[in-house]
Amino acid sequence: MHTVTLRVGKNDLILESGRMAKQANGAVFAQYGGTSVLATACCSAKPVQGLDYVPLQVEYNEKYYAAGKIPGGFIKRETRPKDKEILVSRLIDRPMRPLFSKAFQRDIQVVPTVVSADQVNPPDVVAMVAASAAVFVSDIPFDGPVGAVRVVSYKGELVVNPSFEEIAAADLDITVAGTELGITMVEGGGEQVPEQLLLDAIEFARQPIQDLCRVQRELRDLCGREKLPLVEDARSLAAGDEILDFARPKMEHACFVKGKMVRSAAIKAVADETRERFADRITEEQEALLAAAMDNLEQDVVRRSILDR
Repeated sequence: MHTVTLRVGKNDLILESGRMAKQANGAVFAQYGGTSVLATACCSAKPVQGLDYVPLQVEYNEKYYAAGKIPGGFIKRETRPKDKEILVSRLIDRPMRPLFSKAFQRDIQVVPTVVSADQVNPPDVVAMVAASAAVFVSDIPFDGPVGAVRVVSYKGELVVNPSFEEIAAADLDITVAGTELGITMVEGGGEQVPEQLLLDAIEFARQPIQDLCRVQRELRDLCGREKLPLVEDARSLAAGDEILDFARPKMEHACFVKGKMVRSAAIKAVADETRERFADRITEEQEALLAAAMDNLEQDVVRRSILDR
């Protein structure tokens, strides 16, 4: 059993691995005050050939027993996921999903389960860190780790990982996630707060997030498993460079046509024109590669426009 500890806000965050869920690819038990979350990460035994996306599933669970309650009356067991559980699952998914490789091509399931809730410290940000740590120490390839904290403006001061009481009285409440390199996600709300306060709150979260990433690396050094290999795709698009040179200027125009439906039609027309232009070199087996190349080109054009222009 291996444990690392970090002071975050008013309590110590304790990350432990090696005692529970030993059959999972990775598992971390996180404690913050009286709130505890067990996060497990599992993947399928074999890769699925041809996947062009990351088949990631995040299932955050808040069990009644975590708060000392047992369902009674007509309903005597846990029911479908509550809205809160779905929203927290998305909070966990968003900063983590881009850090998985499409080349892994295996189903991935991350399940953070709240096993103890002290009714003081919210379990959602604890679950976000536990989920990242579980994947990071596992044998699943992951370009993490990810750290996450909640920051509120309470009585004129910024507070990291506040209690439920402080959140209820705060005029700004945001959840911030990121890696060691920077902030990757912000979600929350405020009561007509100044823009500078929001910027200060995001910057206030940067150091705790970097510290959370550091302790996850310490835990991985203690008990991390060797990563599974990525699936190398030996296929390549015939005349790939020539195709991109032909399509790029047309795509740069089509991506900025005004009107959503008109723009979609213009982008599709570029793909169709490219397919016709190189029909003699694109075999039936390479149709999927051409479609993927057009999608990647569209993303690259839009991304470069945002970052450069």
